[in-house]
Amino acid sequence: MIRRIAGAVRPPDGPYDADVIILALDRPEETVAAIRSALAQTGVSRHVTVLDQGSMAENLVCLEMAVAGRPDATLLRSDRNLGVAEGRNRASAYGHGRAIVGLDNDAVFATPDTLAGLVAALDRTSNLGAVACRILNDWTGDDDLTSWGYPRSLLPHAAERFMTTTFVGAGHAIKRDAWDAAGGYDPALFFCWEEYDFCLRAIALGWRVQYRGDLVVRHKVAAARRVGWSGDRWFYFVRNRVFIGHKYGASWAALLPRMGGYLLKGALNGLAVKTILALVASVRMSRDAGCRPLPPDALAYLGNHDTAHRDGWLKRLRAEVAVRLGATPAL
Repeated sequence: MIRRIAGAVRPPDGPYDADVIILALDRPEETVAAIRSALAQTGVSRHVTVLDQGSMAENLVCLEMAVAGRPDATLLRSDRNLGVAEGRNRASAYGHGRAIVGLDNDAVFATPDTLAGLVAALDRTSNLGAVACRILNDWTGDDDLTSWGYPRSLLPHAAERFMTTTFVGAGHAIKRDAWDAAGGYDPALFFCWEEYDFCLRAIALGWRVQYRGDLVVRHKVAAARRVGWSGDRWFYFVRNRVFIGHKYGASWAALLPRMGGYLLKGALNGLAVKTILALVASVRMSRDAGCRPLPPDALAYLGNHDTAHRDGWLKRLRAEVAVRLGATPAL
């Protein structure tokens, strides 16, 4: 159940440019900063929707104060943690701006016109379905490597523009027409890889995704409520990635190298049991979802804008083992 806590009863009735959606779960100081950053954006009409998914009472009060009396912001609250995928679905459905802009609750827009730049980028190209922001670490000003969701070989081009196959949730924009056509995020994923899954469906429908190094979000990488790699994050990472691979046409035989790589990496990091549980869960999920192979033009797009920039899985696996053993990988 979703209910309104504070702020506007609803977004504007007429057309407006963008819905900025922020999911909240504690982190009150960072979340209030994210809300203020969104409300400070200029040159664009927008509504800010914050969906709280279980913050402690004293932290929820901070969010209420941030939007109280605002005609351009609404605080919603869910009676449970819906996860990132379904939480974004609910927040996005609350508005009707022609762009949906996601901002993590520990991130801020780098400049007052970042939002306007995102909307303009989507407006400029008819088949551009999503725009990925450059994510900088707010503390260092360097690229946030924890939020680099693209081939490593493209990292030297982080300040530039390139076509890609996904975006990072910390800062991104989606054309609502593309969102509606692709059907939003898959709520079964709960957390991790939901952006990639959405992009695959959008790409299959002819939409395209662009990374924009000139449109920047600063990420504070808050520790509070962060799912650690030693815990559930690795489980969701493995489960969802294998599930998505099969969902879009990869046979289980084709997925064996990836699954074996995850097993080895999990074992090297003390997460063997989590990895096995994740792989079993991915098979169970696949039984219900079925298999929908991507069309040839979508596969060609993925090949040109992702696979072509990546090393093979064996080379990546050797590098992982070498790091763990303290050796230089043999190429």
